[in-house]
Amino acid sequence: MAAKKTVTIKGRATARAVGDRLIAPLPEEASAQLPSRGQVAMVGALEDHEVELVLEPDGRKGHWISLDEELVTSLGAADGTSIDFTLTTAAQWPEPEVPGDLGAALEAADDVEHQWDSITPMARWEWVRWVGATKNDSTRAKRVDVSIDKLRKGSKRPCCFDLASCTDPELSKSGKLIGLE
Repeated sequence: MAAKKTVTIKGRATARAVGDRLIAPLPEEASAQLPSRGQVAMVGALEDHEVELVLEPDGRKGHWISLDEELVTSLGAADGTSIDFTLTTAAQWPEPEVPGDLGAALEAADDVEHQWDSITPMARWEWVRWVGATKNDSTRAKRVDVSIDKLRKGSKRPCCFDLASCTDPELSKSGKLIGLE
């Protein structure tokens, strides 16, 4: 199998508040260079801070960076702050942060441990995204149960959701990042 081409993007993003969160949507020309309209694992720098992160899709063929508290503090970021970036596609995907409900279900279902461990970190990101892509508690609980069932049956990935959609329920409406009209 041929090695994937490494892509480096450089530019300036403007931090934007969406509700209580701060994000940095990438300029259209930067997103257009990326190998996927879905999530993309990257390494590089935001200003002079080294980062390893996963760009999120905006549902409009673009991407955005989630600015967690640590990044907000280290960058001195606020709504409207310009952030210079240099990011390169990562050779390896980082492990996702597994939410408590899914983590507890995986822990309780020791018969799926081998299946979970055998899938790629990118596939684990997809399971985490699918479980988290709803505001409805009962839908989320059902997705956790379905995840365990599908893993027991040998599934490597969840099905039936658009990987290029914005799946953060706090920041999206109908699969699109809010406020980008």
